[in-house]
Amino acid sequence: MVLLTLTAKASDRIAEVGFLLIVIAGIWLVVAEIPALRLSKARRIVAGVALAASGVLLVIATNWGQFG
Repeated sequence: MVLLTLTAKASDRIAEVGFLLIVIAGIWLVVAEIPALRLSKARRIVAGVALAASGVLLVIATNWGQFG
C-alpha cells in the first residue's frame, strides 16, 4: 500500500535540493580545511549534517517520487 506519492515535479525539486546540499557540504569541507579559519570542527559537523539531509531527500525522491 502506497501511503505517499509525489508528482514528478515535486520529486525533481526534492532531488535538486538534495544535490544542492551535497554541493554546499563539499564547499564547507574545503573551507574547514583552511588553517587560517577557525571553527573547522563545527564546519565539518555542518557538512556532515548537510550530507545526511541530502541522502534522506534523495531517498524520498527516488522511493516515493518519480525521480530516477
